[in-house]
Amino acid sequence: MQAAQGYRWGLKAAALLLISTVLSGCGINTIPTLDEQAKAAWGQVQNQYQRRADLIPNLVEVVKGYAAHEQDTLTAVIEARAKATSIQVDASTLDNPEKLKQYQQAQDGLSGALSRLMVVSERYPDLKANQNFLALQSQLEGTENRIAVARRDFIQAVQAYNTEIRTFPGRLWHSVMYSDLPIRATFEATSADADKAPQVKFK
Repeated sequence: MQAAQGYRWGLKAAALLLISTVLSGCGINTIPTLDEQAKAAWGQVQNQYQRRADLIPNLVEVVKGYAAHEQDTLTAVIEARAKATSIQVDASTLDNPEKLKQYQQAQDGLSGALSRLMVVSERYPDLKANQNFLALQSQLEGTENRIAVARRDFIQAVQAYNTEIRTFPGRLWHSVMYSDLPIRATFEATSADADKAPQVKFK
C-alpha cells in the first residue's frame, strides 16, 4: 500500500517537473520578462531626464551672474523645468500613451528652452570662459547623449515586448495568461525639430 502511494507521489512529482520544464521552455515567461525590461528601460529614461533637471538650476545661476538682464530666457528655462518635473510618471505611464506624450512634450519644451539659453550665452565671452559654466556645459552634453541612449534602449525594449505579444507563440500566451498587459506605446516626435539634438556646444 505504501509502495503504491509512494509510486503515485513519484508520478505526480515527475509530471509536475515535466510540466514545469515544458512551460519554462515554451516561452510562458517571455512576456513578463520583456515587460519588466521595458519598465526598467523606461526607468532609465526618467533617470537621465532627472539628471538634466538637476543640472539646470546650477546652470541658470551661473548664467544669471553674467547675463542677469536676459531675464526672459532665464525665466523660460526655469518655467520649462518646473513643467517637466511637475508631470508625475511611473511604470503605469507605459499603459497611457496620452500621458507618455504629455511627458515627452514637456521634456521637449525644456530642451528648447535650454537651447535658447545656450544661444544667449554665446554673447558673453566671460561666461563662456567660466570654469563652472564649462563644467556644466560638459555635463549637459553628456546627459543629452545619455538621454538619447536611454530612449533608444527603451524603444528597443518596447519593440521586443510588442513583437512578442503579437507573434506566435507569444500571442497565444498573451491571450491565455497575460491579456491584462497591453501593447506599449513608444516615443514619437512631438516637436518640429525632433531630429535635431539641443545645441549645447560652443564654437
